[in-house]
Amino acid sequence: MSQPSRPLEQLWATLTQSSKTLGKQDLALLQEALTHTSSGLNPHHEQLEFLGDAVLRLTASEFIASAYPRMPVGERSSLRAQLVSDRWLAELGSKIEIEHWWQIGPKASGDSTAAVTIRAELSEALIGAVYRIHGLTAVHQWLTPHWQSSAEAVLSDPHRGNCKSALQEWSQGEGLGLPTYTSKEMSQLHGDPRRFRCSVNLPPHLAAEGWGRSRRDAEQQAARAALDQLADIGADTSRSAPH
Repeated sequence: MSQPSRPLEQLWATLTQSSKTLGKQDLALLQEALTHTSSGLNPHHEQLEFLGDAVLRLTASEFIASAYPRMPVGERSSLRAQLVSDRWLAELGSKIEIEHWWQIGPKASGDSTAAVTIRAELSEALIGAVYRIHGLTAVHQWLTPHWQSSAEAVLSDPHRGNCKSALQEWSQGEGLGLPTYTSKEMSQLHGDPRRFRCSVNLPPHLAAEGWGRSRRDAEQQAARAALDQLADIGADTSRSAPH
């Protein structure tokens, strides 16, 4: 079983820059959040993960309202979906090097694909623990810098992270109908980034492929590949046009 290699006080200081002295109950909450069910230990992360999910959505909504007060509600919902996604949580876990504090089972510790899912789950549980220890302010203090960089990346993406919608809008605008997606499960490993393969076709000539941990993710990656093809075609056309 993977054992913590760094003290929990160091993690708390890294997350919140808070001078709060952690008591036994606080440390117990952090340890609970970082104890995965695969370890076979109790208490484990699941209850705090459930709480963390609600806290994450609330604080992300507050961040968006503060940072982008004039953003329409529909765009806020789309941005929030990116800022609370499993992929975002897994990246958060990587940034704080959560593996230095987690406790996971030996089978999970040897599975690189499972590690992505575990990072997301424990990061969400950690959000629940931080909220229990020091409230919403501490959660904002931890997550806001990460949200700022992530939001800027999402908003600079012309497709806003939803490549399927972007491809559909383009195809309908061109009078080509709807793209056709065909997905196939390629492995049984939970969290495998190549678990599903998806191909997208749009007559007469557009075809692309994508991979993902879920069918939805694979479809988005296939749509992104198709949009990249269209961008390349447009660039080639521009270069070959007479000046």
